[in-house]
Amino acid sequence: MQSAKRPKKVGTWQAVGGLVAFFRRQAGLTQEQFAEIANLHVDTIRSYEQGRLALQDHRAVEFDELLHTGGALFAVVDKLPVQERMPAFAQGLVDNEQEAIAILSYENMVVPGLLQTEAYARCVFESRHPAVEDETADQWVANRMQRQEIWTRDRPPVGHFIIEESVLRRNVGGPEVMREQIRKLIEANEPAHMGVQIMPMDRMPHASLGGPLVLLETPDHERLAYLETQRASFLVEDPEEVSNYHLKYGMLRSQALSPSESMRLLERLLGEQ
Repeated sequence: MQSAKRPKKVGTWQAVGGLVAFFRRQAGLTQEQFAEIANLHVDTIRSYEQGRLALQDHRAVEFDELLHTGGALFAVVDKLPVQERMPAFAQGLVDNEQEAIAILSYENMVVPGLLQTEAYARCVFESRHPAVEDETADQWVANRMQRQEIWTRDRPPVGHFIIEESVLRRNVGGPEVMREQIRKLIEANEPAHMGVQIMPMDRMPHASLGGPLVLLETPDHERLAYLETQRASFLVEDPEEVSNYHLKYGMLRSQALSPSESMRLLERLLGEQ
């Protein structure tokens, strides 16, 4: 396996944060005073100004109004691509995901991010330990929903997903959240370019007990593999290694329930919620 790439040095949000600090000082406000009128904790303001927290569109609009900047912050933030809004360790995936012509995904812990509902995604982020700030969780949820816009492109990528049955039996967020999530998975199987298969909990042999896997194909037909652990990621480009992961994924497809069997299981799980 290739060694993990060093996280990118992301300077974008440091630059945006510098603008926030500049406009705050121009308005004659301390961080504490600005936090009070923005109804935020002062540590959140510091995180924005130091570039540790990405400034989302709605917050940029709010800061523009409070600091009387004439929309300058929103004008900058609105032009940034979605990958700039992601945690550094996930940017390798998002960089390629946004242009991919095919995405194949196996997941054994949670519903794949590209198929999550907003409520499910929020529960996943709110379950992280150590806990993240509410503002950070809001950003990550918004980013995840924005990533899903690839399915609305004029020519969306081919998408295929294999999900462990145990993922769907974990009661993330309660019965209503899970009902909504299962309905979304059923709907995801309807377009001709999409497919969802479920891996039964008792299925052996199993080709990917080593963990989740994402395979991507670029517009230039380059094939990549993306592997993620707790807070590290590996983007595999070596053709021989990527070929091995494709062989693994092909075996997973043969071991999982068929598409029609998978839909029957999803409908049964929906009725159990």
